[in-house]
Amino acid sequence: MATIVLYYQFYLAGAVAAGTDGKNGILVDYDMSFVYYVNIAVVGYLLGAAASFVTGVADRYGRVTIITVGLVVVALLCLIGIPLADSKIGFGIVFVLIGVVEGIILVATPALIRDFSPQLGRASAMGFWTLGPVLGSLVVSIQISSTSNTTPWHHQYIAAGVVGLIVAGLSAVFLRELSPALRDQVMVSERDRALVEARAQGIDVSESLRSPFRQMLKPDIVLSAFAISVFLIIYYVAVGFFPVYFQTVFGFSQSRANSLGNWIWAFNAGALLVIGYLSDRVRVRKPFMVVGALGAIVMTIVFLSRATHPTTSYGSFVVILVLLAMFLGLAYAPWMASFTETVEKRNPALTATGLAVWGLVIRLVIAVSVFIVPHVVTTVSTLVQEGPSAQALAVKYHDELATAAKLSPSTSAALAKDPTDQTAGIKAVSEVTGISVDDVTTVATLAATPGATPTAEQQQLLATDGPKIQAATSSLQALGEVPKSDLALLQRVQGAAEESPKQWQHYFWIAVGGEIVFIPLIFLLVGAWNPRTARRRQEEHEEMVSAELEKLRS
Repeated sequence: MATIVLYYQFYLAGAVAAGTDGKNGILVDYDMSFVYYVNIAVVGYLLGAAASFVTGVADRYGRVTIITVGLVVVALLCLIGIPLADSKIGFGIVFVLIGVVEGIILVATPALIRDFSPQLGRASAMGFWTLGPVLGSLVVSIQISSTSNTTPWHHQYIAAGVVGLIVAGLSAVFLRELSPALRDQVMVSERDRALVEARAQGIDVSESLRSPFRQMLKPDIVLSAFAISVFLIIYYVAVGFFPVYFQTVFGFSQSRANSLGNWIWAFNAGALLVIGYLSDRVRVRKPFMVVGALGAIVMTIVFLSRATHPTTSYGSFVVILVLLAMFLGLAYAPWMASFTETVEKRNPALTATGLAVWGLVIRLVIAVSVFIVPHVVTTVSTLVQEGPSAQALAVKYHDELATAAKLSPSTSAALAKDPTDQTAGIKAVSEVTGISVDDVTTVATLAATPGATPTAEQQQLLATDGPKIQAATSSLQALGEVPKSDLALLQRVQGAAEESPKQWQHYFWIAVGGEIVFIPLIFLLVGAWNPRTARRRQEEHEEMVSAELEKLRS
């Protein structure tokens, strides 16, 4: 519950960043560029990385105090700090502080879960822990999609702060942890509990905690942490930028864009629990990771292919994203279990330190992957900040823009350079009316020489096409009276709207690359590939436990 609430509070910003129709959003209310907003998140992730690394001290001082204090701090920041932040700098400071605490609890909570879970139930336990970020995302999606687009986004943070204080109180009353002597050992099954408790009578805790980071900074731990970090790039984008993506590329409202998260995170949560249970039942992790990674690669490619298809329906996105979410869960729950088991193989007394290494690596990867978003997708600020104004101008200048749409780029450029260019003007009239340049020239020449006597053929031309040419001339004159600043804004937004889908596609390919990198690094983790091998190892461990208990009894 503590993890759910914290991630709910941390992910809330992504859901209310863009607002709706240029109102009621972080970017528009603070007049904040997308680059500025992303850089705030990057600073938060970097400081969170440092904080998560330092949180290795939880192996010495315990997890519960860190979690409870962190919940109180974030709750107050949401309840008081965000609503009182009257500038983008103030908002940035508060948001960064929330990120720092998130980095701390990222390490403390899974370490606590590990302490109470034997390895034979580890995937289920870690799948349950992973529900924290996932259900936090789901709470955000439900809250935003269930409230009006006009509900002030500050109020969403106030609600999050109240919920945080309630959970902090529950944490202070009910959350407990094991003593260091008990938690600093490996427990494969519940039958090991008696052996663990017996060993705890003589374990040298201080010796096992000597040079903790030197013990944990090993290739199997560091590279495995990197593997899952790049694998989850698409997840970071989903929680941080999917609402902005669907609002700016597909024109969804804030509530509709967030409602996609209801489907994504509900199915992701279900997959985490089911796959965690199945992984524990068959006693293997790695096959699940491979299948999950391959499925995620396929579905991410399918998803990115829809970016340039603006008519893609809401239902189609639901199906695509639900399948993607399930494959992510298929890989992640077994990985989390296998990673903690890999840490335990090094030193079970340093679980929080090993998770701190993971917390550091994942935050650094998030910071880099988030930092490059506005440098790959350069159109978001234009669409969010100027898009609503462009829509209003499009209504105001509907007829003028319809005229402009009929002009070729070369004609538009010539008129923009010299509005008095007669050749360009005649060509423009021809393009607007569909009448040949020669006929337009004839009518223009007759109009310029009132004393001329037209031939019968020219009279027929004047009668047939004269009114059309006159109307087109008036339309072009009206187009010429549109302020250049308004035309420039419309052109910027139109250009951004055309480029944005392709830019997002390019970024999503980076996520595919991360999913591919994940697969070979699976081999660094401990654990069998074959259920039969895993069963044999468990039987050997049971024999060892029986022998150890017999020695202690005698």
